[in-house]
Parts: sequence; C-alpha cells; structure tokens
Amino acid sequence: MNNVVILPILIPLIAGLVMVIFRKSILLQRLLSIFVIFALGAVSITLMNQIKNEGIQTLQAGGWEAPFGISLVADMFAAILLLTTSIVALFCLIFAFSTIGREREEHYFYPLFLFLITGVNGSFLTGDLFNLFVCFEVMLISSYVLISLGGTKPQLRESIKYILINVISSSLFLLAIAYLYAITGTLNLADLSLRVAEAGQDGLMTTVSLLFLIVFGMKAALFLFFWLPGSYSAPPTAIAAIFAALLTKVGIYAIFRLFTLVFYHEPQITHLLIGILGAITMVLGAIGAIAYWDIKKILTYNVVVGVGFIIAGLASFTSMGMMGSIYYLIHDMIIKALIFLLGGTIIHLTGTSKLKDISGLIRNHPYLGWMFFIAALSLSGIPPLSGFLGKVFITRGTFETGYFWLGAMGLITSLLVLYSIMKIFMNSFWGETYLSKEMEKGKVNRSIMVPIAGLTFITIALGLGAEGIHEYIQLATDSMMNPNLYIDSVLGRNPIR
Repeated sequence: MNNVVILPILIPLIAGLVMVIFRKSILLQRLLSIFVIFALGAVSITLMNQIKNEGIQTLQAGGWEAPFGISLVADMFAAILLLTTSIVALFCLIFAFSTIGREREEHYFYPLFLFLITGVNGSFLTGDLFNLFVCFEVMLISSYVLISLGGTKPQLRESIKYILINVISSSLFLLAIAYLYAITGTLNLADLSLRVAEAGQDGLMTTVSLLFLIVFGMKAALFLFFWLPGSYSAPPTAIAAIFAALLTKVGIYAIFRLFTLVFYHEPQITHLLIGILGAITMVLGAIGAIAYWDIKKILTYNVVVGVGFIIAGLASFTSMGMMGSIYYLIHDMIIKALIFLLGGTIIHLTGTSKLKDISGLIRNHPYLGWMFFIAALSLSGIPPLSGFLGKVFITRGTFETGYFWLGAMGLITSLLVLYSIMKIFMNSFWGETYLSKEMEKGKVNRSIMVPIAGLTFITIALGLGAEGIHEYIQLATDSMMNPNLYIDSVLGRNPIR
C-alpha cells in the first residue's frame, strides 16, 4: 500500500479549492498553479521509480480490502500518462498567462484548470469502474465551464453540442456499469477480470463490452467524432490545446484498460471491431484535415486521426503494437499541445484562421516558422522525431496480427496528415509578407514562445532519446499484456486462469 498514489488527485483538488477563495489574487493563483504542476511531475517520477523497483503500486482507501473498497492503482502505463499530463499542463498554463485574459482569470480559470487535471489523473489511477465514471464527470464538468468561459457566440454554440454528446455518453456509461454489475456483482477492475475469465466472455458479456466501447469511443472521438472539430476550435488557444492533448486520451486510456484487463477473451470480435473503427476514424479524420483551409479545422481533424492510429495498436493486441501505442500516445499528447499552441499563435498574430488570408510570416517570425516545421514533421512521424518510433511499432504490430489493411491505412493517412500540416506551413510562413511587425494584430512575447520552444525540444528529445524511456515503456507494455500482474497487485493473490 502506497499513500503516494493518491497525491496526483489530492494535490490539484485541494489547490483548486483554495484558489476559489482567492478569486481576485491572480498572481497567487498563477504561482500556486505552477507549483502544483511541478509537484505533480515530481510525484509522477517518484511513482515511476517505485513501480520500476517494487512493482505496481496500490492504495486501498480507508483500509478496506479490494474488491470491497475504493482501489487506486498505479501501474507503469498510468504513471507515464501522469507525467506526460504534468508536462503538457505546465506549458499550456504558461501559455495561458499572457493569452487567456484577465476576465477569464478572475472567473476561476485556474481552479477549473486544476479540477480538470484532478479528473484526468483520477481516471488514470482509479481501480474500479464507478470511480472511473466519477473522475470522468469531474473532468467533464470542468471542461464544460472552460469551453464556455468568455461567453462568445461560437463558444456557447459549440458548448451545447459538446455538453449534449457527453451527457448522452455518460448516461450510456451508467447503463453499461449497471449491466456489468448485474452480471458479475463487482465493479473493481481486477475482480472483474477474474470473474469474466471464470464465467467466460459469452455473447451477453461481449455485448456489454461493446456498449463500453461505444461509451468510451464517444469520449475519445473514435468514429463518433462529429462533435470534436467545432468544440475544440471554439475556446481560447490554451484551453483548446489542453483539450486536444488530454481529453480524448482519457477515453483512449479507458478503452485500453478495459480491453486488455477485462474484455480480452474474444479479440476476433472486440479487437477486430476496434481496428475497423480505428481505420474509419483515421480515414475520415484525414479527409477532413485535407479538405479545409482553416487552421482550427485542420488541427482538430488531426486530433481525430491520432485517435484512430493509437487505437490501431490495441487492435493488433500484440506486444509490439501495444508498445507502439504507448510510445505514440505520449508523443500525441505532447505534439497536439504544441501544434495547437503554434496554430493559436499564428491566429493571434494575423487575426484570422483562414489560410488564404495569411502569408510570409517566416520573415518576421523565423523561430516560430521553423518550430512549426519541426512540429509538422513530428506529427507526421518523420524520423528521428517522436512520432516515428510509435508508428513503426504500431505498423509492425498490425502486420504481425495479419491486419495488413489497418497498417496500410495508418501509413496512407500519415501522408495525408503531412500534407494537411505542411499546407498550413507553406501558406502561413512562405510567400509575400502581407503584414509588417507593426501591422500585426498581436505580439509574440517570451511567455508565448517559451512553452512552444519547450514542447518543441521535448518532441525532438523523445525521438532522439527514445532508448532512455524504453525500459519504462516495456514495463507498461508487460503490465498491459499480462493482466495477472495487475490482479496480483490489487487483490494480493495469485489467480488461476
């Protein structure tokens, strides 16, 4: 039992509640937010080292033994995502300091930001389905306010769509939980894994698993992504970046957790369907990305493509494919935050998101231009940047399973992603310079450039230094591919399969 496991949930929750009291003290809220994010990063690194040396870390709240109490579980997969969340949150927070606006800051932006992180971290750490639902709701309620904070017409219009789709998915989530509890009598993930294995994943159980796939697919923008392009393009850049980096990834995490720990007995049905949905998501997302000439639309459709590609590794259900998905998931969280911050900065400078009205920014902003170029190559999986290794492993995993069509779809859509992002680069930065520095709508100061430069450095480092994190990725893969490791840590017994 390890009390450190609860800190990624408690720290931002308590700090957010304290900030609500000091609504007008903007400097205090900024400093406390930065301190909290650094603390979360330190706790995540501590957990990763403990897991590496001692195995999966658990905490049974109130001393109640699993499966009767509330279990918090930190395996290497969850710990890696906690650290990546802290990194993304740090740079988006710094970017927000000079872009989010005083009015939003005074209307609880920083507490809401930390409550969002609380829900995300809780989703990664919870060991039972009901508390996964609770953490989802904490995250979503915070996002409801953040997406509408400021009250512009596009925000209010898109927030209605965003809230409606999530209310529907949350209702289906409760329905799926009720069915599963009626069948098994438990909601603890480790205990569920045992009971489903003992009873067998029959037709009814597989149907319930597909209901969960629909629920988490809606939240992750897997196939049912019609709500995402508008919702993620409406809020300010810092909020859109944290949404793109984190929110769909929580849905992806839930799919990975359930279909490697609980519903893994009929992969010819469940995982094949996951692969088909992943392929459709990649293709439709890529078509949307190349069809538009609007920066916001192109970037949001690229979020959709990334979801499909990550899911392809799970569909292969091989160690190689799973390792690729974990590599690519880390990369995607970093690069989506970066590309949204870059896109938002271009719009900040020019006052428009329409590519045909922008040209020649490279002359006045060369550093911004070349960082966008690096981000474009990384997003497309060009070596030696961070997206390359994950794409290689996922493709190999799909080929090992015999899903050649899925691997080929991933490679084709990667080319379309490269085209869509380079379209932004070529139209925004090359050509005749329409605006002088004096005529530009906004200014680029250090507080904007520092987070962009930091994320650019990380995406380069993840590519060149992939060997440095390989051991942690391997441990995460092993825990995902061997459910007994998770079950033993939570229940403290050796299950017979």
